[in-house]
Amino acid sequence: MTFEQLKEKARNLPLAPGVYLMQNKSNQVIYVGKAKKLRNRVSQYFQDSASHTAKTRIMVSQIDHFDVIVAASEFEALVLECSLIKRHMPKYNILLKDGKGYPYLRIPMGEEYPMMTMVSRVAEDGADYYGPFGGRYVTQQVIDTIRLTFKLPGCSKQFPRDVGKERPCLNYHMNNCDGWCQPGKSPQDYQAVMRQVKLVLEGKYQQVAAQLRSEMETAAENLEFERAASLRDRLLAIENLGKKQLVTAGTMAHTDVIGFYQNEAKACFVVLHYVEGNLLDKEYELVPVMESVEEAVSALVKQYYLARNCAPKEVLLPCEMEDAQLFSDLLLQNLGKRVHIRRPQRGDGVRLVELANKNALEEAERVTSKEERNTGTLGLLQAMLGLPETPLRMESYDISNTAGTDIVASMVVFSDGKPLKRDYKRFQIRGLAGQDDYASMYQVITRRFIHYRDQDKGFAERPDLLLIDGGVVHAQTAEKALLELGLSFPVYGMVKDNRHRTRALVTAAGEEIGIQTVPAVFALIGQIQEETHRFAITYHQQLRSKRLRESVLDQIPGIGSVRKKQLLTHFKSIPAIEKASVSDLEQVLPSRQAQAVYDYFHRE
Repeated sequence: MTFEQLKEKARNLPLAPGVYLMQNKSNQVIYVGKAKKLRNRVSQYFQDSASHTAKTRIMVSQIDHFDVIVAASEFEALVLECSLIKRHMPKYNILLKDGKGYPYLRIPMGEEYPMMTMVSRVAEDGADYYGPFGGRYVTQQVIDTIRLTFKLPGCSKQFPRDVGKERPCLNYHMNNCDGWCQPGKSPQDYQAVMRQVKLVLEGKYQQVAAQLRSEMETAAENLEFERAASLRDRLLAIENLGKKQLVTAGTMAHTDVIGFYQNEAKACFVVLHYVEGNLLDKEYELVPVMESVEEAVSALVKQYYLARNCAPKEVLLPCEMEDAQLFSDLLLQNLGKRVHIRRPQRGDGVRLVELANKNALEEAERVTSKEERNTGTLGLLQAMLGLPETPLRMESYDISNTAGTDIVASMVVFSDGKPLKRDYKRFQIRGLAGQDDYASMYQVITRRFIHYRDQDKGFAERPDLLLIDGGVVHAQTAEKALLELGLSFPVYGMVKDNRHRTRALVTAAGEEIGIQTVPAVFALIGQIQEETHRFAITYHQQLRSKRLRESVLDQIPGIGSVRKKQLLTHFKSIPAIEKASVSDLEQVLPSRQAQAVYDYFHRE
């Protein structure tokens, strides 16, 4: 479908809640979204692109057609959206890792010797499943801790096949296993221990702890101190494991605090788990950088809790979540419990969110190198401008003059996001009688790219992006000069605010792209603009100073170009010549000329 056909189809959608699926030419779903009113929401994609984020502009450029599903309510639309995102994993929706990253712990209690194993999903096989947990590493930690706490076998022996066949392994001698492979250990005893394991995994560790505490006290009364010490250690381990399990599995966590942070290259989503006011665990995941933090947090929170099929009593967010109430209703429907989702405004809640955000910052910064920052910033700029390639080489141009005199232009080069000073160029503008920034820009672009066309030394590099200090007319002037030479490069004007900072980039067609909401890009463009201006004005001041300096000496009788050069070489500046005595001047000039110079600067 053409863009106009897409726009017309969107105009004819109903004013009803629902879900829309954007698809490309290959019929691949690239984005799934929900809407309170489908016509209004979908139509926004096919309006003026200046109001779109960079990601949205790129996504819209790839839409070939779209489908919608009308829902009975906004709540039903949310359920559909979550389901369709999970099914299609669209390219332009922010996504957590899939369900395979959240394993379960499986215990087949129907077997004679049930063993704990890690699996990716729940099956209808009669076994007991616990989880999902934060990841394979966390799940393995839980298994290892349970095994050591309850002294279960961790070897490769198979039960009951290998019972009594070999001597006990090193784990038995290190007191890490009760030697279940030895004669005298019954399957009934093993299953009794596994029932205790189940109680801990179900969050009922208090029952196991009470039983162990009773056994410990009995052993102490019977003066079985070694057994009492062993039971004490197991009791402490079970209490710690129980609290950890409650948090990891989400069965009884009181509060989850969400943190989010992103830099130029990495974004991090953090969940801090609290039970009875105590921080007991942290989970985090690195995700793609997003332009909208609110959109990212909303999408990640939904995926996080739906993937685990569990949630705490309360979730604290770092930003507003538009459909927080709807999602709370969905969790109530799925989990049978009400989850309070809110953004705290004051007090301890705000401090907890700040701590979560700090944790997200630390994780993102820890894994981000300086090169990744530069690459990430350039990637953001590419996305914002819709460039076909990453702008590895950017050239920026500025004009400087004083009332139409000493007109110069600067060409500053940034390579991989850093100044490349060896490629800087400066130009004296020729043949203009007065101030004309547009004619000056036309001249410098023409001269620079004639050199490029002819592959002259120092000008042969191909730029990925041209930045012109000025507005839309400056961009049009530069583009016109390129077209007349048969060349085409992306050209953008740098539009300033009232504090002389670049607030937006503008195309020759007049389309503005705001950059102030993306700090990394705003800082980079600001640095380029300031460097271009500095380089231009420095050259202009040099020429102006030279002209003024030479014009003063031209007023002195008997001082020609040779004498002028001798004076400036010796004294370095006009103020130094002005302060010189006659005898000082005679070191450079004959007596008559020295006296003439002295008299000129010391006349009444």
